[in-house]
Amino acid sequence: MTKYAMVIDQQKCTGCAGCSIACKGENNIADGIFWSHYKQQTTGTFPNVKLEYISTLCNHCTDAPCVEVCPTTPKSMYKADNGMTKYNSDTCISCRMCERSCPYEQISFNAEAPTFDGKYETAKPLYTNPDRDLTAEGGTKGIRKQGHVEKCTFCDHRVANGQVPRCVETCPADARVFGDLDDPNSQVSRLINNNEYFVLQPETGAKPNVYYIKSYSPKA
Repeated sequence: MTKYAMVIDQQKCTGCAGCSIACKGENNIADGIFWSHYKQQTTGTFPNVKLEYISTLCNHCTDAPCVEVCPTTPKSMYKADNGMTKYNSDTCISCRMCERSCPYEQISFNAEAPTFDGKYETAKPLYTNPDRDLTAEGGTKGIRKQGHVEKCTFCDHRVANGQVPRCVETCPADARVFGDLDDPNSQVSRLINNNEYFVLQPETGAKPNVYYIKSYSPKA
């Protein structure tokens, strides 16, 4: 069975934030909301200082806390057969329990009312991409409803068309790899099997499906 996952190579990532920009354009995301973002911190004492940067997104956890706490029947936040953590705004009651339960703080609440003005054209406060209609549940033209939660979908509408997520496609350093973790010959499987890797906050027991390899360390 297919189980989608993403691998991010920390040594290839340049911190350009191109993934975040591409995600916003592809998925109609309002200002102040990020489905693909980053964290950075400076460690050490001058002159021995190191800047650490790590890209963040929904981890599509195997044991997703957001799915566990969702009170609706059927669940509005649920696990698809392909391993993605998906969301249906038609059945969502806007309790925001999923948002509060996410240990990675990757679920946002959309308070803005969407407007439409054609594919990829400015549509304040959002952008319109009807391509998302292919897999959107409960949304209009693939845009999440006002007053509901939203998060990274692994660009499931692109994956359904045999494409990779937009953040993977646009990464100039090829730092992101997406594929089927249950296929031993897939690139994500080979990268995980041939490299030391880590996941964020493993102590939560959520079993995230975003993996990081080759922890970044600057050259002297």
